[in-house]
Amino acid sequence: MQAIILAAGMGKRLKEYTKNNTKCMVEVNGTPLIDRVLRQLTALHLDRVILVVGYCADNLIRHIEALSPDIPVQFVRNDVYEKTNNIYSLWLASEYLTEDDTLLLESDLIFEDDVLKLLLDDHRPNLALVDKYESWMDGTCIKTNRKGDILDFISGKSFSFSETSDLYKTVNIYKFSKEFSAQQYVPFLNAYCKAMGNNEYYEQVLKVISILDSSTIRAKKLTGQKWYEIDDAQDLDIACTLFPNDSAQHLQLISTRYGGGWRYPDLIDFCYLVNPFYPSDRMMSEIISNCDKLIRQYPSGMRVNRILASRNFNISYDTVVVGNGAAELISALMSELDGTVGFIRPTFEEYYNRYEGDKEVFFASGPDYTYDADAIISYFGQRKISALILINPDNPSGNYLPTSEVRRLVSWAKERGITLVYDESFSDFADEENHSLLDNAFLAENRNLVVIKSVSKSHGVPGLRLGILATGNTELLSRISQRVAIWNINSLGEFYMQIFEKYRSVYESSLKTLRKERSRMFKALSGVDGLRPIPSQANFITAEITDGTTAEALARALLEDGLLIKDLSPKEGFDGAQYIRLAIRNAKENDLLVQALKKHLGGQNNEK
Repeated sequence: MQAIILAAGMGKRLKEYTKNNTKCMVEVNGTPLIDRVLRQLTALHLDRVILVVGYCADNLIRHIEALSPDIPVQFVRNDVYEKTNNIYSLWLASEYLTEDDTLLLESDLIFEDDVLKLLLDDHRPNLALVDKYESWMDGTCIKTNRKGDILDFISGKSFSFSETSDLYKTVNIYKFSKEFSAQQYVPFLNAYCKAMGNNEYYEQVLKVISILDSSTIRAKKLTGQKWYEIDDAQDLDIACTLFPNDSAQHLQLISTRYGGGWRYPDLIDFCYLVNPFYPSDRMMSEIISNCDKLIRQYPSGMRVNRILASRNFNISYDTVVVGNGAAELISALMSELDGTVGFIRPTFEEYYNRYEGDKEVFFASGPDYTYDADAIISYFGQRKISALILINPDNPSGNYLPTSEVRRLVSWAKERGITLVYDESFSDFADEENHSLLDNAFLAENRNLVVIKSVSKSHGVPGLRLGILATGNTELLSRISQRVAIWNINSLGEFYMQIFEKYRSVYESSLKTLRKERSRMFKALSGVDGLRPIPSQANFITAEITDGTTAEALARALLEDGLLIKDLSPKEGFDGAQYIRLAIRNAKENDLLVQALKKHLGGQNNEK
């Protein structure tokens, strides 16, 4: 058996990465794609590789000659690569197709070693490697019957996004027998090029053949093996996260993406914190049904969004401003503060990182990083601060101050002329009723109070980027409003706020479900040897690792199992203590996490 690799294209979408080299010379974590695939093909003991080259052909040929692979490589030149497409490149190599069974690959692919072996181990002579369609995929798809016969090849131009449930994406790796190539594919290829020209795709020939006889070429479906097609810089970045050099690099690359989970459909995210039980299917259906007009029209300005927020949170219009997530409001607020600002650690670091002035830090020293109002007053009462940041429940400890204590802190701060910034982003998850400080009378009475709430977290809509800031200090509110753009909220976010009132009872029900699941998960985590969970009032549980395993090692091991957790050991205030943070998800996913923790902790397969 032989392999044919099509590598003549210019790869224009990769821009600077292909300025002086072809796509297969692009490096993923330091290794060029061509080096990787030649190693994989060599391991299969193939007879030869035929490489169709074009753009920057001499560079590629010199690189492979210097590489000296343990498999013969022959080159076919496409000198008109800028005017033709891959059908012409394959036509130039068509003589080789008829001489031996062939693996046909495109050069911009990266995949696990087992992928090619799947094709070789399958006794069927003619196969198209395919994977279940996901939203990140682009290009030719197929439809199959239960036997794996290919019923249709669907090009990108004919693709319907409303009919994806039965589609499979071609991986652009094929296995052809020499008999199929000689008797069917090459004759059709010649005829198609003569009739349609050379600026087409070789899949079109397969489409014609499948229409005439659907059983000629079959679909070989992947079962979770990783692969990726690299067309642009974002694809390259994602490929680096999918194919790291080691588990430590894998964790680092995934963690620093800060989201974008739809690109990793097999990854269960226990790191980022949202309400998993809301929005409801009905609410999502209403949003989706309005997407077309929402995307095509300008959103309303700030004034309308403040009206919506004041209605949804039952506060006055002149006390609230809406942000593009709480992060935008945090940045605007911290730019307005001056003097020495007090912080409690360990905590959510965005406030600390956004403030450029003097800082006074209280490190929580109670069991499991707990603290109460008296501890805060005792510490900051002896220090001169202009503002104090309080997150309740705190992140990542889950420490919770009852509302009576928070109100006492507000009064204490007011007496001393201290601005109290109160972040209640996680407070909806607390067991206590009437916990919010979003109250007109209280805000009016305590102009030193600023309340921030991340709607994204509690409402489970982080992609919409919604947050609010409320204060009775109208001068401060005006200055913050001037720091955000008039159209800082898009139409989808505005529409969400518009319809929320209809779903309020569903939202309240989702909070009850989360509290119940949190209690169940805490009990399950308490049964994991080597793990000590900390009681939490948020939508996450922080736990100490007690069997000597490091948090980083555990996070790396779980990531290899498709589970992403937060390693807290580098976080300021933990002083290297081995803690992890686990988001609450649905029962099925939480149980998967618990089982994985049992596998890696308690003295089994752990890294000390």
